[in-house]
Amino acid sequence: MTLPVSELLREYQEYVLAYRLRRAVGGRVTPPGEQLRLSEYAALRLERQDLARSLVRRGLDGARMRRLDALSDQLMFGFWLNPSEVAAFLRAAIREGSHPALGDPAAFARLLTPAEQARLGTGGVAQVCAHHIACFALAAPMLDPDGLNAAWERIEATRPPLFLDELQQPAP
Repeated sequence: MTLPVSELLREYQEYVLAYRLRRAVGGRVTPPGEQLRLSEYAALRLERQDLARSLVRRGLDGARMRRLDALSDQLMFGFWLNPSEVAAFLRAAIREGSHPALGDPAAFARLLTPAEQARLGTGGVAQVCAHHIACFALAAPMLDPDGLNAAWERIEATRPPLFLDELQQPAP
């Protein structure tokens, strides 16, 4: 399945924002090396995709798994929408002294260039900040044991009965 170009560009945009945020927090969360240009990101993304396919076809291999992990880390693949990634980042960011961009929309907006802010306008900047700060909430159940327990209680309390047609006994 091939993603539309707009989704691939959005993925790169998410990488850049994650890179900028990690750089702003500093310390151990600082990404190694310079921010990848779009063409560099695309080449590594294709390598990661090919590697993942080969692991599925040919089976697991330690060296290829390590390379896949290294590429995922470098590309910050899934940084914003993976609860475990978000939780690991927030734990590390807190150890580094935190950063205002983790909760203050105005501070997060400063991660955007002036041209990006102008292109987005006030409402667009607010939307970008609200979206990315909301992503941090994905980590809440993983960072707060009571929150995780509450989430599981809600899941269990709303567990549906078996209802699929395929699971019902035919009428006599």
